[in-house]
Amino acid sequence: MRRLPLLAGLVVCLAGFAASPAVFAQRVEVKLGTLAPEGSPWHDILLQMKEDWSRLSDGKVVLRIYPSGVLGGETDLIRKMRIGQIQAVAISGPALQRLDQSVACLQIPLLVKSYEEFDYIRERIAPRLERMLGQGGFRVLSWGDAGWVHFFTKKPASTLQEIRNMKLLTAAGDPVVEKLYEDFGFRVVPLPYTEVLTALQTGLIEAVQGPPLYALLEQWFGLAGNMIDIRWTPLVAATVIREDSWQRIRPEWRDGMLAAAHAAGERMRREIRQLGDDAVPEMRKRGLNVITVDAATLANWQAEAERAYPKLRGEYAPAELFDEVLRLRDEFRRHDTGAGSAVGEAIGPQDPE
Repeated sequence: MRRLPLLAGLVVCLAGFAASPAVFAQRVEVKLGTLAPEGSPWHDILLQMKEDWSRLSDGKVVLRIYPSGVLGGETDLIRKMRIGQIQAVAISGPALQRLDQSVACLQIPLLVKSYEEFDYIRERIAPRLERMLGQGGFRVLSWGDAGWVHFFTKKPASTLQEIRNMKLLTAAGDPVVEKLYEDFGFRVVPLPYTEVLTALQTGLIEAVQGPPLYALLEQWFGLAGNMIDIRWTPLVAATVIREDSWQRIRPEWRDGMLAAAHAAGERMRREIRQLGDDAVPEMRKRGLNVITVDAATLANWQAEAERAYPKLRGEYAPAELFDEVLRLRDEFRRHDTGAGSAVGEAIGPQDPE
């Protein structure tokens, strides 16, 4: 009978140990995939977030970053995150749309003309997008962007029709975006962005769209040496984690880690935008031909884009969100007379509008 108190005491001790904080301090590994080139500003900022997470969790949360598309293109990254092979991604807007099509409302061609407009819209629409992504089991850690999307071409071009006559790369595995560009009359060639250089070399594509900084880092401009100075759309980006993986992290660490992720997003927007501005003069020094369009050509681009909006509304971006983004843009413009132009900003201060 004397054993019963001993056994009871042992059970109490074990129960107390099980409830102690030490049990919840298990190591959590988060594998994050991205196309951001190793050593690029995007990669450096993710590395800083990795250090912050390790510090805030006493080394118990380990963020492993797989850069440069080593795990595949963004379609592959989305698939691997969905099945749990990786837990997080840092990806661009077209890939985010594969998690929830609502994100497409931030990627309407020629809808906004300045970063100020874009930030005004995103800050107000982001909570709704995050709720929608959350319903699918994903948590947005931070929003970022990769700069203004421009068209880079092998042959000089300035009009939409000239681009339509070329074979244009679109992201593989995204039939919605592919259809969007087909609706614009483009001859699309769906490929992973990791294959841009090979596709340009072999003639599989003749044009590619993307931000100048990425074109510089990945050396597209050496083969597609002409850039049309029209800001097609800002390329939204985000760092996203599976909600079930996030919930494995001790609650007392999460607020600090989320704040570190938000800080990384803010730093990314600030630095990437400046580096994007700097990238164009740098490529010019190496032979990039920047094609500046006249007012009539720009007006034609704008008119063509706006003619497509009724079809994009509801089919590409949810109608309610499309309308809200348009309302927010107009609201911003009513209170700001310096909304900018779709031409010229990426060239930097040495080339005034």
